[in-house]
Amino acid sequence: MKVVRYADRPDLRAIRYETLAKPAFPEYMNHNVPGGKYWSRLSDDFPDLQLALLDGDELVAELHSIPTAWDGSEGDLPGGWDESFLRAYEGGRRPDVLCALAIAVRPDRQGERLAARMLQEMRAAAERAGLRELIAPVRPTFKWRYPLIPIEQYMTWRRDDGTHFDPWIRAHERVGGEILGPARASMRIEASVSDWQSWTAMQFPDDGDYIVPEMLAPLYVRRGVGCHVEPNVWLRHRL
Repeated sequence: MKVVRYADRPDLRAIRYETLAKPAFPEYMNHNVPGGKYWSRLSDDFPDLQLALLDGDELVAELHSIPTAWDGSEGDLPGGWDESFLRAYEGGRRPDVLCALAIAVRPDRQGERLAARMLQEMRAAAERAGLRELIAPVRPTFKWRYPLIPIEQYMTWRRDDGTHFDPWIRAHERVGGEILGPARASMRIEASVSDWQSWTAMQFPDDGDYIVPEMLAPLYVRRGVGCHVEPNVWLRHRL
């Protein structure tokens, strides 16, 4: 297997959404404001930090990341995915850490520890870029099963052997990641009810709080507008 830059392979950029991103993430996650504004610029602006994993000629996994500013203190930690993106593009501060944006693996190649491989590649990319460390607003794999449990509580859950309850957090910890704290409002998506109905294949006939498959917290519908605020867990990787 080999790692290539998306900047050097426009053919891979053309197929990555259908091959990797669409199966990996719910459709509504493509409609948050910072991503909609800046995602298409990543390969041009930060080419060394947007990488694809090839098995022969086949695209099997990818990573996306962005340099952002964080002084290392709890008080300066970004609110989550959205703020990290906006801080990188609009904050005006010198970036000193690498922030993970996404890792995706082709569905038929899951279970081969390719996500862990891409996490290691992301750590290496941070080192090559001369950044102090890697931080990640992790989207916990199993959190959607417990949408009413606060993220502060969920992130403390451990298995009997002491490893983390959540597989993706566990994968981070296995290669040296440390939990920093909750990202209570990591990504905000607000749209019309008709958009949400299209994205989720559900109906939202009245105001209320809805549990939606794959959603880590409820969808709040008020006066024809749905709002979802996704919680994540901050982890750091010291390099």
